[in-house]
Amino acid sequence: MQTIPENITEFLYWFKERTEAFWNANTDVESDDFVCDDWIRGAKWIGMEETQIDEIEKKYAIRFTPDHREFLKILHTIDRKEVTRYTDFENGEEITEERPFFYNWFTDEQEIRSRLEWPYRTVLEDVKGMNGVWIKSWGKRPQSETEKEAIFTEWYKQAPTLLPLKSHRFMVSEPCQAGNPILSVWGSDIIVYGWDLRSYLLHELGDHLNMYEWVFDQEDQEWYTELPKEINDISAHNRQTAIEKHIPFWEEVILYWSSGWSSFGKRYPYPTDSSVQPIVPTYIPEEEVESEQTTIHQKRFTPFT
Repeated sequence: MQTIPENITEFLYWFKERTEAFWNANTDVESDDFVCDDWIRGAKWIGMEETQIDEIEKKYAIRFTPDHREFLKILHTIDRKEVTRYTDFENGEEITEERPFFYNWFTDEQEIRSRLEWPYRTVLEDVKGMNGVWIKSWGKRPQSETEKEAIFTEWYKQAPTLLPLKSHRFMVSEPCQAGNPILSVWGSDIIVYGWDLRSYLLHELGDHLNMYEWVFDQEDQEWYTELPKEINDISAHNRQTAIEKHIPFWEEVILYWSSGWSSFGKRYPYPTDSSVQPIVPTYIPEEEVESEQTTIHQKRFTPFT
């Protein structure tokens, strides 16, 4: 039985070995049931030196947590960009795009600076836009858009900086300790994507560990794949202990929308007798209650750029 290390350093080396072995498997010789995409075949992780991490902290005026530093030393990013291909249906052309797999702090400065601004810019868009987000700790909501922005900006300055890892996944940088969660941030719709770095990587790159097992379903008479019990047990443990965790400042935003409650292991605040659960606000400002503007509205998808 495969044992996933608990110690973060041992885990990161284990993770490096598993993923690189999967990406470097010779499919012409080996008969693995699972294979990686062509673009990542043969990829290697590129770690950083301690002095390089120190330089990055100075450059961006940030501070990495201890386990984030370990991640950067052992993994950091891979030696290539992620390649996505799709068809432009208007003209029938195939489009090829490249983007960072995990952000490369040496070369992806434009993307990293954009992502460092992403939480502020996209949450503010929900505060001032059609979703009308306003959390309780901000006090009475002003009518002026300028005042709303000023209140939000002051709050944001005090909140822990979110450091980009991959796409719109971010490490919570404060308190500067091991075990901080990783958040998935899409405007004000924020969820915990991993309660620590270990659980996050298992979640994000589970398909790259080549740990899926074939299981035969007697009732349906067909084979399907599932993750090993060990990974499911880690996820279950995280859900059980989540209610005891606290994320400074960002927790209130996570819990604003009903989509965030499951990542905290809390009871869903609305009736659960529907097969489709709406993404609705869990806090409504008193002035809206008093003015009878209390219609619970579905969060609308915002195509942030």
